[in-house]
Amino acid sequence: MKKAKLFVEPTFDFELLGLVSPVKDYKMAWLINRDLDLDLVKVDDLELEFVTNSRLEISQYFLSLPHGFIQLLKNKALNSSQQLAYLIPELRTMDYFLLVQDQTEQVSIHTFVDHLSKNPLIQSVVRIDVSKLKSKENLLTY
Repeated sequence: MKKAKLFVEPTFDFELLGLVSPVKDYKMAWLINRDLDLDLVKVDDLELEFVTNSRLEISQYFLSLPHGFIQLLKNKALNSSQQLAYLIPELRTMDYFLLVQDQTEQVSIHTFVDHLSKNPLIQSVVRIDVSKLKSKENLLTY
């Protein structure tokens, strides 16, 4: 019997901002909510299980839009063996990631960068090209 293989290529149809800041995750969500006039809400931690049998729990805040979402993810967390691990290991300098998916294009990523860059508690805001990341599959949370 002939076998057919189905290859599914995920789409990364969101914008990604990397944030560097020493503040806790709840304070970062509060700063983003205040500066961008959003309403990010804490949701259950994102649990990733890897082939190496290690688990990673990532703190996340979420805002559902009519045609998309905005999500704040913490990059650093403790894995199942209580060692420091990263959601995106090749970007260890980033403390948080802000994913913005908006099919209507009413949300301006440039406005987000401008407003967040003015906050003194956020040291750096960087727009990241998702296609160049090796571990970009870790960002598929939906």
